Amino acid sequence: MGDFNLTVILDAIRRSEAGLSRVELAQLVGLSPQTISNISRRLLDQKLIVEAGKEGTGPGKPRTILRLNPRGMYAMGVHLDPALITVVLLDLIGSVVSKDTFVTPPSHDPQEIVDAIAECVEKLLVDSGVDRQLVAGLGVAAPGPVDLERGAVVGPPLLRGWVDVPLRDMVQRATGLPTMVDKDVTGAAVAEIWAGGPGGSGSFVFFYLGTGLGCGLVLNGEVYRGASGNAGEIGHIIVDPDGPLCSDGCGMRGTIGTSLEPGVIVSEAVVAGVLPVLTPEPTARDFQAAFARLCGLVDEGDEKAISIMRGAARSLAWAAAVVGNIVDVERMVFGGPFWDAVAEFVLDVLPDMVNELLATRGIRRVELSGTRLGEDVGAVGAACLVLERALAPRAERLLLEG
Repeated sequence: MGDFNLTVILDAIRRSEAGLSRVELAQLVGLSPQTISNISRRLLDQKLIVEAGKEGTGPGKPRTILRLNPRGMYAMGVHLDPALITVVLLDLIGSVVSKDTFVTPPSHDPQEIVDAIAECVEKLLVDSGVDRQLVAGLGVAAPGPVDLERGAVVGPPLLRGWVDVPLRDMVQRATGLPTMVDKDVTGAAVAEIWAGGPGGSGSFVFFYLGTGLGCGLVLNGEVYRGASGNAGEIGHIIVDPDGPLCSDGCGMRGTIGTSLEPGVIVSEAVVAGVLPVLTPEPTARDFQAAFARLCGLVDEGDEKAISIMRGAARSLAWAAAVVGNIVDVERMVFGGPFWDAVAEFVLDVLPDMVNELLATRGIRRVELSGTRLGEDVGAVGAACLVLERALAPRAERLLLEG
């Protein structure tokens, strides 16, 4: 209970941009002034918070303001994407201290990828000058499905040859840092809670638009992972029964995961004559560049490009409405590597599309927004997974061991 109360107080301080006094903390979290004082002293000793001046204009003693100490703890995050790998170093308040990206090795060989990650992690640590002892660990956000208990990636459709890869143990051996592995969409949802500002509280769905599509579910401020840790695999929602065959070989047609793959959208644009024909064996990077060009044509007002993108937005609206009708959240947040290119257009057309399909449309309107964390939300989320595990007030902390 003491450890849980510590995380509750730390979380309250973290969520207040201006900081909180001990008196305000007692009023906010409902603990006694003595408990607040004892835990505050403990957090100060651990250098996780600092005393940031005094406030008070009325009678009585000025109150000392407590804030997070950005340099009290760090975490590293890796976003493993079939096209691009991003590595970040985060401080305690969720700000990016250092970042690097590199193209995913074309072979997709697990050991080659892990070696490249370890080299990048070491370079960031050396260049940043951060004491390795202050790094709480390293999080890896990977395409699902994943086996959380073993830290293994069990067969993402877009990473060739990745069948039951023990990624956590491989990365931990290569870097020497405590490592955890989770789904990229879960990491993005945790990033929104930890570093996304005021919008990261309450209940919301985070829709992640990367090389694939998934969603992270947050209920009352906590990420819901599901029984196996793979909640949010929404790629098999059917939005067009006559659409293309699902890319992972399940036999279904018109699934949202396939319909919204950048490669499928680009291929549609090529057939329509909007984009030039790609090379005989296009890579993920080729599709990414072609998709960016298609979004540029949308911004320029090209009618064919707009029609293609509106069709993709309609498919996304159907999927978002299905999820929204199941979980009944307050907000839907969108992000991921492919989000920035389409954000302006999609947020112009998607809110009305989604709200017209929701069963609650006669009661209230669901807010749709883009993440404030940019295209690095996956890597930031991976680092935030470490901070969450170490410091967030999760209900499971109240369970007695065994």
